Amino acid sequence: MENEAKAEAISRWVDPQERITVDFEDEKDLNAEVTRCNTNIVTLALETTVPHVRQELSIPLGKVEVGEDQGKYTRDPDRPLHYGRLRLSIAQKRPQSV
Repeated sequence: MENEAKAEAISRWVDPQERITVDFEDEKDLNAEVTRCNTNIVTLALETTVPHVRQELSIPLGKVEVGEDQGKYTRDPDRPLHYGRLRLSIAQKRPQSV
């Protein structure tokens, strides 16, 4: 999948009310919010074990595979319930949070 197609698929999920699933090489099934996306990078806010603290990451789209997570559902109560949400698989280990 080309970067333009990835950016288009990811951009639909830039919404503070929605979460996506993120898989790194060393950690799987992480919840995240997409905060920005263009044809070069995607910026994510990963949930951490500390409440109300998120890890902000910018990942090059070349390291990202786009898929769908059928095991989760959309969260926004103003939208119809939809099973399946965006899943990003990232070809690197999760960076350490500060």
